[in-house]
Amino acid sequence: MEAWIMDLIDQYGYWGVFLLIALENIFPPIPSEVILTFSGFMTETTNLTITGVIIISTAGSVVGAILLYGIGLLLDVERLEKIINRYGRILRLTKDDIYRADSWFDKYGIWTVLFCRLIPLIRSLISIPAGMSNMNFGLFLLFTTIGTLVWNTILVNVGAAVGSNWHDIVGYMDIFSNIIYTILIILAILVLIWYIKKRKERKNK
Repeated sequence: MEAWIMDLIDQYGYWGVFLLIALENIFPPIPSEVILTFSGFMTETTNLTITGVIIISTAGSVVGAILLYGIGLLLDVERLEKIINRYGRILRLTKDDIYRADSWFDKYGIWTVLFCRLIPLIRSLISIPAGMSNMNFGLFLLFTTIGTLVWNTILVNVGAAVGSNWHDIVGYMDIFSNIIYTILIILAILVLIWYIKKRKERKNK
């Protein structure tokens, strides 16, 4: 995949960066770390500029995020209720669970979007629950742009700074990503345990 990414940027420049970053948001397994650090390196050897790459990659990220937000709108609470009515027993979920999750996102969604835009993989997928909770589109757009701009600026500048050693940064980012995924898995398990205990407590009352 890396060879394909490099060829696309090499051939199409800014448009290649835009397309790849937009796709990365829709299909997270495409690594933004490779796209951005390599693009940063290319600013040292081609007519691409750091500012230009940051702007075009941010635009691509926002376009991809908007598409996922739209998907989230299609999977709104009412549709989820229908799924729960049909499969709730199998999934061990109730309508109250949906309402609580939706209420939580309404309260903390803005900061969640901003923070998650700085976490590999999650940074793309966070747009879906934002749409599902009908998060204010203007605020979603603003905080998505801010978080994305920070992420892109860091990686593009790092890629430009290390030059031909840009691939080393990708290796370090892989380690960082694995650490983040491990932490998230542990947190998810802890939240699940807490949730199960709470449900048992409610049933015993």
